[in-house]
Amino acid sequence: MPKYLLLKHYRGGPERHHPFPPMDQWAPEDVEAHMAFQRQVRELLRENGEYVDARALTPTRTWVRYGGEEAAPVTTDGPLPETSDLVAGWFMIDVESHERALELAAYVSSAPGPGGEPIYEWIDVREVMWEAPTDD
Repeated sequence: MPKYLLLKHYRGGPERHHPFPPMDQWAPEDVEAHMAFQRQVRELLRENGEYVDARALTPTRTWVRYGGEEAAPVTTDGPLPETSDLVAGWFMIDVESHERALELAAYVSSAPGPGGEPIYEWIDVREVMWEAPTDD
């Protein structure tokens, strides 16, 4: 079965559907409702045998590249967060088809936001090309 990564983004996708403020500006009960939905999605995936992994990420990040022999790694926090796309988290799923991955992504997109209204966020659906070989 193919594996897919359902990527959630801090800054939306091709276009914003709803102009919700960032989550750190939501009321605590709205944050808890959103997180409860994420836990419910994880449990649904487990029950269906489709769950591989799920994680949330902070918006803080550092870009790193090789600095060359005898040099330290080169790091930066740019490009500026206001103009860049930040991955907020993901669900890794193992499903029967691309269509099922899209169906699950659409469901994840309906997570509640401020006031309990669905946020209809864009979910970036990416098929895993290959997996690292095991030592079996």
